Amino acid sequence: MELRTACSPKDEKYYDTQRLRQEFLIDDLFHPDEIKLVYSHIDRIITGSAVPVSKKLSLEAGEELRAEYFLQRREMGVINIGGAGIITIDGRDYEVDYKQGMYVGMGKRDVSFASGDASRPAKFYINSAPAHVTYPTVLIKREGTPSEDVVIIKDENKKELGSLEGSNHRVINKYILPGQVESCQLEMGMTELKPGSVWNTMPCHTHDRRMEVYLYFDIPEDAFVCHFMGEPRETRHVIMRNEQAVISPSWSIHSGAGTQAYTFIWGMVGENQDFDDMDDVAMQDFM
Repeated sequence: MELRTACSPKDEKYYDTQRLRQEFLIDDLFHPDEIKLVYSHIDRIITGSAVPVSKKLSLEAGEELRAEYFLQRREMGVINIGGAGIITIDGRDYEVDYKQGMYVGMGKRDVSFASGDASRPAKFYINSAPAHVTYPTVLIKREGTPSEDVVIIKDENKKELGSLEGSNHRVINKYILPGQVESCQLEMGMTELKPGSVWNTMPCHTHDRRMEVYLYFDIPEDAFVCHFMGEPRETRHVIMRNEQAVISPSWSIHSGAGTQAYTFIWGMVGENQDFDDMDDVAMQDFM
């Protein structure tokens, strides 16, 4: 497990491009037949991936957590951005297809990942946070019929925002949040930009009560997203390629503009789960 330390905004504004990427960019996710995990001291979030191809992959705590098993004191959200896959939790199989997700509650001991077809493997994207209560483990779908352990994203949690004129016409799909999928602190969702739009989260904001991680994907090889971070009057940028993630501290803005439309998964961890608890930044306040 890779470790990343926290950072002060007083320090970050002096970072050059290489240092920014070292501290905040996660650029080597999604390796075949590997689980990759990055532990950040910022709210103790773990960002990672599992790409099972020729074998089933088991999630282990590792020395860094000092735990008997990964979810002994943690909760986890997973979204699949690859082919059809299977997540096995304490002996129970859950079929998780493309853009479907799961919330896995604290205390689940045995978690493993497999693909339905090795020629088109699943790509499981993982966010995990410390937990203090066990909430139900559920499969999360965008459409279908709900059941005891299957949650369908509510219509009010599929929000269409922005406009083509503003280059930010997008749909926000909220997967894990209060009132739909309960958790201790983790929230996750997916934002899809419409063709012709390139900006996400603009005008943007900060939220001191929680941090955020973005995973950018659906980006062609000859395209990229310019992710903006830092304090509003000390902004910096990180060039993002397909299937790369970036860590955003609570004091930082988090917004991006691509060379064309793309999709990104956002995961938030902190003490406040009110999605609208944001400190908006006026456009004229940027430097």
